[in-house]
Amino acid sequence: MSENNEAQFNLQRIYTKDLSFETPNSPQVFLKEWNPDMSLDLNTEVNQIDDNNYEVVLIVTVTVKNGEETAFLAEVHQAGIFQVKNIPEEQMGPIMGIQCPNVLFPYARETMSDLVNRGSFPQLLLTPVNFEQLYMQHVQQMQKEQESEQSH
Repeated sequence: MSENNEAQFNLQRIYTKDLSFETPNSPQVFLKEWNPDMSLDLNTEVNQIDDNNYEVVLIVTVTVKNGEETAFLAEVHQAGIFQVKNIPEEQMGPIMGIQCPNVLFPYARETMSDLVNRGSFPQLLLTPVNFEQLYMQHVQQMQKEQESEQSH
């Protein structure tokens, strides 16, 4: 019996782990001229379930201000369970930081759009995100922090 040492990356499940929607200044916010200013924050959490399974959570937070007031704050925790076998350790970071968020983002985007729509605000379509660039920035930031810790 031969053992299968082939690299494997499989999606087991996608689910919404958490979501929240707040309109702290309603109903007044609906009576004002709509001039939105949006900020987007993205984070990723990785939790190892067992030897081959990982939960990756993409956290998408959108804050929209109308003038000085917060019109709404929406947050979606889109999660997936990914089976990863026989992948070299040096490839795990990019898989968890780039590949998994790329799989999860369309689901988070749809959930966010639906959430904002239910709040009766104008349609919100998040633009595609370059997770490879974000991952590289994160790696560079971590390297700078390590270098500054070593120099002290």
